[in-house]
Amino acid sequence: MKAITVFVPRDTAALAVGADAVADAIAAHAAARDCPVTIVRNGSRGLLWLETLVEVATEAGRVAYGPVYEEDVAGLFEAGFLQGASHPLCHGLTDAIPYLKNQERLTFSRTGITDPLCLNDYAHHGGWNGLERALSLRPEHIVDEVAESGLRGRGGAAFPAGVKWRTVLQAAGGQKYIVCNADEGDSGTFADRLLMEGDPYALIEGMVIAGLAVGADHGYIYVRSEYPQSIATLNEAIKRAVAADWLGENIQGSGRRFTLEVRKGAGAYICGEETSLLESLEGKRGMVRAKPPLPAIAGLFGQPTVVNNVLTLATVPIILARGASFYREFGMGRSRGTQPFQLAGNLKRGGLVEKAFGVTLRQLLFEFGGGSASDRPLRAVQVGGPLGAWLPESQWDIPLDYESYAAVSAMVGHGGVVAFDDSVNMLRMARYAMEFCAIESCGKCTPCRIGSVRGVETLDKLAIGSTQHAEHIELLQDLCETMLGGSLCALGGMAPYPVLSALKHFPEDFGLTAGAVEPAA
Repeated sequence: MKAITVFVPRDTAALAVGADAVADAIAAHAAARDCPVTIVRNGSRGLLWLETLVEVATEAGRVAYGPVYEEDVAGLFEAGFLQGASHPLCHGLTDAIPYLKNQERLTFSRTGITDPLCLNDYAHHGGWNGLERALSLRPEHIVDEVAESGLRGRGGAAFPAGVKWRTVLQAAGGQKYIVCNADEGDSGTFADRLLMEGDPYALIEGMVIAGLAVGADHGYIYVRSEYPQSIATLNEAIKRAVAADWLGENIQGSGRRFTLEVRKGAGAYICGEETSLLESLEGKRGMVRAKPPLPAIAGLFGQPTVVNNVLTLATVPIILARGASFYREFGMGRSRGTQPFQLAGNLKRGGLVEKAFGVTLRQLLFEFGGGSASDRPLRAVQVGGPLGAWLPESQWDIPLDYESYAAVSAMVGHGGVVAFDDSVNMLRMARYAMEFCAIESCGKCTPCRIGSVRGVETLDKLAIGSTQHAEHIELLQDLCETMLGGSLCALGGMAPYPVLSALKHFPEDFGLTAGAVEPAA
């Protein structure tokens, strides 16, 4: 009897709800029933509300069951789930689930489909095609391809990747580096983790291509310390890639060299800022560097360095494999390609949604997220992490692209979307943003170090109903303007975004009437 393939995710989110116990139970029940099965520990598909999401390979395709817990396994066997039979936990063909079917998955095209560490599986699903093409191109032609694709950094700044790569290519330096910023610290974000644990070779391939493009022969992946599963997966993937000559001294016999190592983050939010990250990589305290010089000119150990995040580098292989024009077909305006959005907070269906730029927040919240988990009306949504603006319902139909959001003093950032219902108190959320900045500040510049502390104090006075209400509102605005204009990096420079947007769009939570105050932002 031919073994039936069953997929059980090994992603951190699935492990947290008992995926290992589910896999063990499936193996035990299959053995007791003399049903040969092959269990593949794949990555998560990103439908986190259905974890553990178990899939069974059938002639019609993979059939999904979830959320599956250990105690559900016996009933699944009795129902005949190995043959794709109906069951209350069955969702039919995985690819036909609307949440997945209505996405445009480019960066995450393999995540949840392949065995993350199987080189053959990766190659079978289009892996290494981009690197093979890059090996046949001159460095400047690789950079041209990335630049023409319109790929921008999938972080807060959204800086064009091709411009950064070209700067490093043209910079003088005996040693150049590729650094991957995998210090994913924004609230409500998990796309980096999903990719590192579900498709690590995509990141490795992207970093090798970047090395070929700019003349770098060594790279570092700086992973946040809270991601032990990601670190273990990457280390094993690097080991296997070296053994197969996709990394190392002689990549596929080309004579080209690229080596790679993983470094554990220092546990500080500020190390997600690129220059602070470089300081940490050098063994120093994570503190922001003044710019110029830019890292592309004088980065790691003073050498020209490409610093991109996981999603940026993992997108490069498909651009090289399919061409810049293919990638540019997705998106709008100057925001080309796709963005992996991460839905979190008070939503029925939290998870990862990769869509072309131009999708609206309302579509993400309701067509994918299913509305609030509490069944109360949604009131406020923060996009772009703890330093992102709070968006009221009147702004949920703005196209999600960099320029449209910048026009309303908001940002797409890393694509985190955190939703709150009408029970939220926005003054408390504004205070949280200021306190977060005060705690996480590296302390190097005065506006961030002092301004955030004064901001918390001022918000506390507003919360208790100070008699000097108008003066404290004015002081809060002045503090925010100073931080916006005078901070050394984005931590202090963006902490005012959530505060000012809360004050502007939800004035009643600050004891104000609508239109009473018009913040600078």
